[in-house]
Amino acid sequence: MRAGGGESGLLLEEAKFRPPAFWPDTVPRQHALNRMRPAAALPVLSVTAPAGYGKTALLSQWADRTPHRVAWLSLEREDNDLATLLAYLAAALDRVEPVDPDAFRTAAPPGTSVAAVVARRIAAALAAMSEPVALVLDHTELVRNPRCRDVVAELAVHLPDGAQLVVASRGAPPVPLPSLRARGAVAEIGVDDLAMDEAEARLLLAGAGVEPDDEALTDLVRRTEGWPVGLHLAALALRSGNGRRPPVDAFTGDDRLMADYLRHELLDHLPGPRVTFLTRTSVLDRMSGPLCDALLGTTRSGQLLETLDDAHLLLVALDRRRGWYRYHKLFQELLRAELDQREHENVASLHARAAAWCEANGLPEMAIEHAQAAGDADLAARLAARAMLATYAAGRAETVVRWVQWFDDRGLVERYPAIAVMGGTLLSIMGQAAAAERFVLAAERADGDEILPDGSTLASWRALLRAWAARRGVAAMRRDAEEASRGLAAGSRWRPVALALEGAACLAGGDLDRADTRLAEAAGAALDIGAWPAAGVALAERALVAVRRGEWAEAAAASAHAVEVVEAGRLQDYGPAAAVYAVAARVALHAGDTAGARRALTHAARLRPQLTYAFPFLSVQTLVELARSYLALTDAAGARVVLREVRQILRLRPDLGALPEEAEELQAMLDLLDAGPAGASALTAAELRVVPLLSTHLSFKEIGERLHISRNTVKTHAGAIYRKLGVGSRSDAIARVEALGLLG
Repeated sequence: MRAGGGESGLLLEEAKFRPPAFWPDTVPRQHALNRMRPAAALPVLSVTAPAGYGKTALLSQWADRTPHRVAWLSLEREDNDLATLLAYLAAALDRVEPVDPDAFRTAAPPGTSVAAVVARRIAAALAAMSEPVALVLDHTELVRNPRCRDVVAELAVHLPDGAQLVVASRGAPPVPLPSLRARGAVAEIGVDDLAMDEAEARLLLAGAGVEPDDEALTDLVRRTEGWPVGLHLAALALRSGNGRRPPVDAFTGDDRLMADYLRHELLDHLPGPRVTFLTRTSVLDRMSGPLCDALLGTTRSGQLLETLDDAHLLLVALDRRRGWYRYHKLFQELLRAELDQREHENVASLHARAAAWCEANGLPEMAIEHAQAAGDADLAARLAARAMLATYAAGRAETVVRWVQWFDDRGLVERYPAIAVMGGTLLSIMGQAAAAERFVLAAERADGDEILPDGSTLASWRALLRAWAARRGVAAMRRDAEEASRGLAAGSRWRPVALALEGAACLAGGDLDRADTRLAEAAGAALDIGAWPAAGVALAERALVAVRRGEWAEAAAASAHAVEVVEAGRLQDYGPAAAVYAVAARVALHAGDTAGARRALTHAARLRPQLTYAFPFLSVQTLVELARSYLALTDAAGARVVLREVRQILRLRPDLGALPEEAEELQAMLDLLDAGPAGASALTAAELRVVPLLSTHLSFKEIGERLHISRNTVKTHAGAIYRKLGVGSRSDAIARVEALGLLG
């Protein structure tokens, strides 16, 4: 079912890159295809209709006729992780013409906005292709993550000439229809276009072995309003041989009537074992013969799936070998409702069996989803603990957050120490301070010790989490980091993090020799195993050790290496990378490279919203270095803002070694400077969160929804941004931040 990827990467499902295989007698949707023909010259094509209107079948037929080369992607619920969506988008385009998958990657954590930046990268990849490409995104209603939907929307706005974006959805598509309509840049296909006329209905019914007379056909089309799946179900009922005409009111799209029909007119006339198979396997989003056998405790499910497929019973083959299938989504919803009514008490056990089979057959993410659906917290915790680090390392932070949120929502974090310590560490690194704090406290209260999937002891992970949070000051941070580095497995990706934290604590305490030794060890270990974030931070810390010693040549070399690691790993959107750029600015200023320092400061400024008390030492250290550089540039406004942010973190984490004293010394220097004009450097962290969203299609109200603040607050921030940038409008502000490099 899956191909590509590796143990720590995403396994790509090949079936998602092509339209599902339809039956040979699938009805040509000529009316809708004629409506779509003029859309060939438009950048965006939107196909929107409720379930059962044949959107996928229509787009499959359109793809065979369009002059564009077609990149196809069928979306699923798993694509609500931005990194997952980007990986699939890159792979879909790569199947048409090779693209650089690295251009689609981002390390920005959940809660940050990178939509405009990522959309421009995808648009650039499309523009670089030798011939025009149409990118088809089917089932976009399943993608509800605002960051994912915003990327699609921004792509629609920034498509290069000749390229086309085609989106199919049950509801509002993830593209800005009002602005696209105003520009005449979108063609829209809806229910009226997709409803079947009598000629199409006759072909559909004939393909199902039913040939009604003209009067019955006219009545059926009128009563179903041409709804294709209603017509198909009517054909199944007419073919069932129950001796009476079906109640055509059941085929009008009313969920209650459809459910009643399914129960009384279709399922009641199928053999009992067939009904059991249909309803119980509806818990599966994807199914194969062996998986169904395991779920039902039977054999020969593969043959039954082929029989159902041949019988046109609303089953879709996901590969050409007919090894994997899924139900038509509407049919699956109806079957699930029927299962819940017939045997609600068995639903959890069905999910549990599916989880066990998926685990045994190398499908850990499907296993986790089924374990959580089963309410089996023990199994879900074991599976998630095993998969969490690799999934995070692959850049799919939102998937990890979704897994750990399930435990948090149920008050189960403390019950599973591995979830507490790993979830707390990852949430801390992502800058999600409030959530991380809950996990940190739960990890401290949790009982027991165990060996975690990376071969490390639970105690070592607890120590790592304490060191990262630095809640007891830098002396305790050093002791905790030492304990963590001793207990973490030699090959663990997190041992270099512990070594870097120990080195940073030594630096803060003035033990430069020990600091440099530990940081060199951290950098080497991180580079050996490809732990690029830890390597970048460790090299930046080594540069600061060299600065403290007055060894500027060594500082410049370490800083340049740190920047190289960050940019080669495409970590420019990753919060801790701010430390790398802050150090680079200081080194550049010492060398007299004012322009280079300003570029580095701009990179760091974009990441300031991610510098929180979730990782206090690195955040404060970075902000202090930024203040030092702003003062060297006599930029009082920039220094004032970052020192204010330092004080906010120090209120929560006051014992950070020499950093509070350094901040006070810089504040004293600042007090001697004239206030000076406020420029881009004076943007606050709150304003910097708004900046990337200003460049999108989103209204102030929608920006507020993304940031969980009010429209008025967004308006206030926007006004401050305009004032500090010296512009008078949103469009001018966008042009200015692009010129400054604040969008990445």
